[in-house]
Amino acid sequence: MPLNETAQTILADLRLPETPATQVLELLSSTDSRALKDLKLNINAVLKSNHLSRKETLLLALAAAVNEKHSRLIEGLTTLARTEEATDAELAEIVACVSVMSANNVLYRFRHYLHENDTYAKSPAGMRMSVMMNPVLGKEFFELVSLAVSALNGCERCVQSHEQSVKDHGATEARIFDAIRLVSVLKSACVVL
Repeated sequence: MPLNETAQTILADLRLPETPATQVLELLSSTDSRALKDLKLNINAVLKSNHLSRKETLLLALAAAVNEKHSRLIEGLTTLARTEEATDAELAEIVACVSVMSANNVLYRFRHYLHENDTYAKSPAGMRMSVMMNPVLGKEFFELVSLAVSALNGCERCVQSHEQSVKDHGATEARIFDAIRLVSVLKSACVVL
């Protein structure tokens, strides 16, 4: 069964092929779901930020797709980011940031859960994270991506730390909120697409 116009538009906007469509997308398309229409509107809204450049928006969206291991979205968003002149080094840094934050989020969530245990709190992380030292995308944006990934992964300590760091590097709360709203909508898209 062919996908409805809403589903086709979402796929075209994200540079995703129509086939093979996911079972979930086919179901929502066949019922002309209001949720699918909302997803289309939400994606369009978050990809047009007043506080993030188009390239930054696409790189943050890519970070969400990488974090959620959504290969089709990774491919489509990489294509879109390249149209905004994202370099291989910048694309690679997004992947590296997600990878580092995935490790940090697990470790710091664990420490947070067991916050009364001094051994865990005082033990060094013992993990190399040199990608964080001199990011090609700049420290403010790297911290913004780190914050967004930490929010996706639900690490309270990392969210608090990176939110403060992003502000210390000059970001506004409106910019931060746009980034978080963007990755939350992309996580939602990963469920459907």
